[in-house]
Amino acid sequence: MIREDRRQLNERFIKVFKLLEERGEIIKNDRGGKGMGDFAEKILGNRAYGHIVRAFLNPDDKRCIDYRHARILCHEYGVNESYMIDGEGTPFGFDIPEPVTGNFEEMQGNILYTTAEAFAGTTIGQEVREEFKYFTIPGVEGNGLVSFNIKGRSMEPVILNRDIVVCRGIEGIHEIKENKIYAIKSNGELWVKYVQRLSNDKGRVDRLKLISANHLEYDPFEVEVNEHLRLYQVVRRISELN
Repeated sequence: MIREDRRQLNERFIKVFKLLEERGEIIKNDRGGKGMGDFAEKILGNRAYGHIVRAFLNPDDKRCIDYRHARILCHEYGVNESYMIDGEGTPFGFDIPEPVTGNFEEMQGNILYTTAEAFAGTTIGQEVREEFKYFTIPGVEGNGLVSFNIKGRSMEPVILNRDIVVCRGIEGIHEIKENKIYAIKSNGELWVKYVQRLSNDKGRVDRLKLISANHLEYDPFEVEVNEHLRLYQVVRRISELN
């Protein structure tokens, strides 16, 4: 009898595997280092164990991934171990630290306020975390919210220079919706744009087209979908008070 915690672990594995496929980190029939055999060798230690991985991916199969191999998956593919092992947080990306509690004289809330430069960074050290501040906005609830000031006029008149945007992380490019604005973070770069998915000749989404609201002055451009890409939907704009 498989324990319930193992079943839940395997469900998270299935979800992470699909996200890795979406990012192009796994291509099942690939022979260039990203195929199922390559994945099995990294996680299970033998490229001939692809059939075992497929068993894990089959919800009707009784076989489930164990904790040791789940941790190897986290190490090899940059998966958030707290999510994979304990079901806390999100599979990838920027994990918002919890608000400091106990000192109610400090700013408290569920929205992290930081700088665009810090948010764009690939790592967040403890010395930077201590400078983070939190706040709340009526009607904006939940965890995993981050905010920063906009610099530039590429999204005018929808979002203005020096406005603050509040963003919530999404799990993958399959969640992208038309006419929604996203913060896109990759390799230390950060953009706030409308986003369109672009597919290659095999039908896999491998690029994103980033479009400015001020399209007369700012041309659209494309970014590659890879393991470094993170997406956050803009859920609220806060304008500067004059």
